[in-house]
Amino acid sequence: MSGDEATTPSATPKPSATAADSPLKLKTAVEALSSIVPTLSKLTPASLTTSPDLYPQISALLRQPNSGAGDNNLCRWLYDTFQSGVGDLQLLVLRFIPIIAGVYLSRVADRKPQAGFEAVLLAVYAHETTSRAGKPVSITIPDLTQPSVYHEGSVKTSGKGTGTPNSAATEPETAVVSPALEPHGTVRSTRRARIVGVALELFYAKIGQMPVSSKIDFCEFCKVWAGQDGEMYKEFEEGGEKTEEEEEEGKKEEEEEGSDVAVEKKVKVEGRVPLCWELLQPVMRILGHCLLGPNNNKEVELFEKANEACRSLFSRSMHDVNPKAILPMRSLMRLSKTVMPNNDNLDPTELPFSDVISL
Repeated sequence: MSGDEATTPSATPKPSATAADSPLKLKTAVEALSSIVPTLSKLTPASLTTSPDLYPQISALLRQPNSGAGDNNLCRWLYDTFQSGVGDLQLLVLRFIPIIAGVYLSRVADRKPQAGFEAVLLAVYAHETTSRAGKPVSITIPDLTQPSVYHEGSVKTSGKGTGTPNSAATEPETAVVSPALEPHGTVRSTRRARIVGVALELFYAKIGQMPVSSKIDFCEFCKVWAGQDGEMYKEFEEGGEKTEEEEEEGKKEEEEEGSDVAVEKKVKVEGRVPLCWELLQPVMRILGHCLLGPNNNKEVELFEKANEACRSLFSRSMHDVNPKAILPMRSLMRLSKTVMPNNDNLDPTELPFSDVISL
């Protein structure tokens, strides 16, 4: 079996489970998982989706060197669980999409078969293909030449009472966020980014129900995928520019660093993957949520990891001279400054107060 193409089990999505079938399928999923991971034998159908021990143990198994193979029982369980059609079980599988996508993409260069991971990703892709029914995901962009959205498409009334179209009014512009999906039964090198990107799009659609640990793992893999150290942009992001003396000191510090840093950089380069637009789009949306989400002030670790991921991806975009990625990544870095956890008193919408009256 080649590394560019792997045949997986049929990823045709099954119909959604009925309310009567859900308890039975939850029980079956718990029993099957307990046989694969004995340390989770105390799980019950009621605690399957809420147990704090579930995510770290399964995540550790998914990072094992032999994970992702076609005969891997855990991948088979994830595949069958998602195919069950039970909403809670599908959400449970989506928690591990960052781990699966991260480990899978990082190992592509090794050209080893990963049919287990590909089966899970294809199951998610097939689910989205059926849900979208061959239609693209699009949004309507408001006309910025109008004072507000309520002025769009308005008409002028002449003195004779006949309505004539407003010359300033324009047709709403529609932008395609995600093109229509074509059914695929295998993962080829030419469609790999699209399949993984669609899985991340579904993860983003349910991101409000995902645990923080899953989002942190995603940010960590973004740094690995970038293969670039974004720390050089940390001072740049804080608004300060380094002087020549500071730059020389920085170079000396880099020369004095030990072999541990060199090994760490080598690992990052080894995990580096091609970042095409199909993959970058959902990545930036997820990072945007991690930075600007409703609970970002409480989740300091998530905010810091997302910032690090943005800097690494921005550094990669600058290295690749990718203008489509440079602008949004730079915007995320700037926006994150306004919502930093240590800037609780900063309100970018508040007007400045002054005792001086300007005429």
